[in-house]
Amino acid sequence: MVVPVLEEMRIRALGVIDDAVVELAPGFTAVTGETGAGKTMVVTSLGLLLGGRADPALVRLGAKAAVVEGRIVVAPGQAAAVRAEEAGAELDDGALLISRTISAEGRSRAHLGGRSVPVGLLAELRDDLVAVHGQTDQQGLLRPARQRQALDRFAGEAVSAPLADYTEAYARLRAVAAELDELTTLARERAQEADLLRFGLEEIGAAEPRPGEDTELAAEAGRLGHAEALASAATEAHGALAGDPADQEGMDAATLVSGAQRALEGVRAHDPALGSLAERLGEVSILLSDVAGELAGYADDLDADPLRLAAVEERRAALTQLTRKYGEDIDDVLAWAEQGAARLAELSGDDDRIGELGAERDALRAELSALAQRLTEARTDAAKRFAEAVTGELTELAMPHARVTFDLSQSEDPHGLDAGGRTVAFGPHGTDEIELLLAPHPGAPPRPIAKGASGGELSRVMLAVEVVFAGSDPVPTYLFDEVDAGVGGKAAVEVGRRLARLARTAQVVVVTHLPQVAAFADRHLVVEKTDDGSVTRSGVQAREGEDRVRELSRMLAGQEDSELARAHAEELLAAARSTH
Repeated sequence: MVVPVLEEMRIRALGVIDDAVVELAPGFTAVTGETGAGKTMVVTSLGLLLGGRADPALVRLGAKAAVVEGRIVVAPGQAAAVRAEEAGAELDDGALLISRTISAEGRSRAHLGGRSVPVGLLAELRDDLVAVHGQTDQQGLLRPARQRQALDRFAGEAVSAPLADYTEAYARLRAVAAELDELTTLARERAQEADLLRFGLEEIGAAEPRPGEDTELAAEAGRLGHAEALASAATEAHGALAGDPADQEGMDAATLVSGAQRALEGVRAHDPALGSLAERLGEVSILLSDVAGELAGYADDLDADPLRLAAVEERRAALTQLTRKYGEDIDDVLAWAEQGAARLAELSGDDDRIGELGAERDALRAELSALAQRLTEARTDAAKRFAEAVTGELTELAMPHARVTFDLSQSEDPHGLDAGGRTVAFGPHGTDEIELLLAPHPGAPPRPIAKGASGGELSRVMLAVEVVFAGSDPVPTYLFDEVDAGVGGKAAVEVGRRLARLARTAQVVVVTHLPQVAAFADRHLVVEKTDDGSVTRSGVQAREGEDRVRELSRMLAGQEDSELARAHAEELLAAARSTH
């Protein structure tokens, strides 16, 4: 027995339902009740939980809003659980709590795992959680993409192995094509970029700047432009420190400091403090002598050559031209040149890269063509086996003349893959366009199943499809409404038997009016209205034992206490148990 995915729904102020709780279970659950009791509200409620359209007409008369809450168990790592957690939802002991509110004015709100979410997110989760098959709400396998996925799983290793290789090659082709497109589409822009880089590198190379050269030249220009003032200042400062040797009475700083030192040396023996000061004056004297010497050397070495100044200013002008274009200073200019050289080398290699990518693209397209052909052959074989199996199921479901086929086709595309002399469109799953077709009777042309059958027939077709796909389709819960429309007798028994078979690998919920179907259920829920015409919290009850026999009797004869109906009901239950 499988773990139930849909555990419980609470429905408030929706249609005829005032406040009711639908408790579900593993396996096959049948939902029955008199006409107008609100059985289809189970289907409607689940549709709302999974992002269905909000219709304010569904809100119970006099209520401000309708509310549907559901608890759906999800396995860790399941796609629905991962998507919900990405949206900020939290799991409650391994289950997702979903809530949908529809106001009488038409406003709709959705909550998932304690978080307010867009209704569209609930619709995203639908395909991984529940397949609904009803008169007005067909989902799942009606979509060609889902039909392809299901057929691929039905085919097994024959498709999965080449499909894995195809998917990998397809992803690589997209990456190669994107890079190739960028290189070729932007070729003009890249050529212009390369020309600008060459010009800049040639201009910088011709100037041959050195790191920090602009700073050094600025300092030299400052010295050369003020050489006379600098020489005068240095000579005057030297005279103040060291004096003029020819002037015997000069009172320069060095002489005065030496005199002060000698005065203290004469009395240092009487006070160590003065001795310490004398030593410090000696240090000052030495320092003054050093500075005086450097000033003399500076004045002697100062270059006042106007030609050198002109050369410096010319060089600075040349460097300024570079800094205007390529950086704040010469160091930035040199960094730009280094980066520009690397980028130019990259651009210069584009032609070679384009050739390499073109060759890889052609090889990948050839590989994809071969893999796509393998996929088509495997799918064609699987589709034939599938069609035969579903057609056989329909014969037992009171549609003996119906025929189901898969239409596998390819569309012409001049930019596509080679397929036996044709060039066809391709995508991440191959070149095949797959659609499930139904011919309901001899002479009728095969049409997409959504258009080729009435509502009741469509539910039976979907039941047959789901039974054949059982085990290969990952949807864990199926809900059928009106799957038994237009059938009775032996065909109704076969519908029940196939629902029970499907319930061996999934949770199945069926809204039915046929006792032959309900008898096969593992759990039987009955929707009952109160005297005022509403369904209350206690209005959806499980029927077991004698109570279940009474409900089946009502469905058979309209009378719960009819002995003949009771005998027939017990016979149905016994027959159903014997085939489980």
